Parts: sequence; structure tokens; C-alpha cells
Amino acid sequence: MSSRTLCSQCLRPERACLCSCVQRVCSQVQLLVLQHPMEAGHAKNTARLLHLCVAGSRLEVGEVFAVDTLQAWLHAPWQGQAADAVVRPILLYPPSSPDPQLPLVQPPALPAAWLEQPETLRLVLIDGTWRKSRKMLYLNPGLQALPRLALHNVPQGRYAIRKAHLPDQLSSFEAAALALAQLQGWQQHSLAMQALMHSFDAAMQLYGRLQTCTSLGHRTQHPQH
Repeated sequence: MSSRTLCSQCLRPERACLCSCVQRVCSQVQLLVLQHPMEAGHAKNTARLLHLCVAGSRLEVGEVFAVDTLQAWLHAPWQGQAADAVVRPILLYPPSSPDPQLPLVQPPALPAAWLEQPETLRLVLIDGTWRKSRKMLYLNPGLQALPRLALHNVPQGRYAIRKAHLPDQLSSFEAAALALAQLQGWQQHSLAMQALMHSFDAAMQLYGRLQTCTSLGHRTQHPQH
């Protein structure tokens, strides 16, 4: 029974709790994570770890969002901000290849002036498989209307517990960490980046240990006669 008790913070079973991996960082850029429901229950998703690590971030779960609700998440000042605060949402998403089944509107260009004021930016991350994230983008026109951020100098991913199709395909955690660093001028060895990646690596080690224990448990089971 106790092994199925969920932690109230990371929502993981207590034996797989991620809270010990979390190192909190402050970010001038706000972070909004929109998570597909199938990812929310996935044992290997990194979005909740990201949410716990980035102070003031928000994580919302769903596939289709009410227009007014999504607009508020994207544009309205959050708690702690002045009522007249400038909010500039940008979407972290790669260029969209043509798809007749899920056609997307061409996104507007990202104004260079926005990048000079990171404290006004709200980074929007869609957390899901490529197929699910594209569907979420298609089903929520408010997301299509956002300027997009392209990542520069993308390193090889460190997300070993899920297979990537290409070396530069990253987990949601890694992509968001790189985006926040890019927008705020964090260097690779800055305290914030070190804290984020230490959290990520600690979580990967935890997942690895749990997988090893599970595998050994299966091997040592004997058939019943």
C-alpha cells in the first residue's frame, strides 16, 4: 500500500519521489508548461520536475483549452506581477513541416526588441510527444499566434531513459533549460544552469536505479508450480 502512496509535490509514488532531486532556480523569464494528459501520468516525463525547479512556473494539463482561459495564461499578469505588467508570450517549438491533416498558421516573427527585456517574456512549452504536441498546437489557435523561439547550439541530449530519434532531440526539461539560458544570457557553468542540470541528472540516476531494481526483481521471480 505504501509503495502506491503519491507524493503531494511531484505526484510520484513515494519510492520514486523526485523531490530530493529538485534544486530551485529563479528566472526573469516566466515559464508556462502545457502538458498533454498522456504525459501527466507517464512515469518518465520531466515536465513536473521542471515545474518544481523553476520558481513561479505554472503547469497546466490538457489537450484543448478554453479560449479565454488560454489567453489569460498567455497574456495576463500572474500573481506577484503588477496589474499593468507587460507580458510577451513566446512559444518554444521547432519550425512546423507541412501537414495536410493538421495545417498550422505561419507564426509571426519574434521581435528582436522583446529579447532585450527578458523580464517581460513568458516562455510557453508544450509537453508531449511530437505527434501529441503538434495536435495540441493545431487544436489551440492561440498557441499558433505566438512568436516562436528557436534554440541555438543544441547539444546532444542526456535523456537516456527514452530513445531519441535524432541526437539533438531533447526532453522537455532540457529544451526549457536551454531556452531559459538563451533568453537570459545564462552561461553553461552559471549557478542557475548547474542547478537545473544537477536536478535533471539526479532524476535520470533515480530513474536508472528504479529500472535496474525492477529488472532484477523480474529476473529473480520463479515460476509457480
